[in-house]
Amino acid sequence: MMLPPTVRILVCTEPQDMRRSFDRLALVTKELLGEDPQSGALYVFVGKRATRAKVLWWDRNGYCLLQKRLHRALFRIPAGGGGSGPTVQIDATALAALLAGVAHEGGRRFRA
Repeated sequence: MMLPPTVRILVCTEPQDMRRSFDRLALVTKELLGEDPQSGALYVFVGKRATRAKVLWWDRNGYCLLQKRLHRALFRIPAGGGGSGPTVQIDATALAALLAGVAHEGGRRFRA
């Protein structure tokens, strides 16, 4: 899937409960990230163990949710700039790299 370069992609830097679904992640987008979940941006959330991720976006008349679970790999959240708050903006190439995960040998903790 090719994303237009104008699509904003925001990664939540605080680990989230991966049991959350559409409405709860939309609420997190609004309350924690301070963003409109229906803006057309993609919002990326990663769980505490960094083995599960979800991407939420609004598509014309409803929410879409992509979910991925890694085995023997972790999602690596990009480090935010100073004072960036609970989000980091990335581009489509960085999103592809994030969703690919990184090889994992040690503990399973969330690391930014």
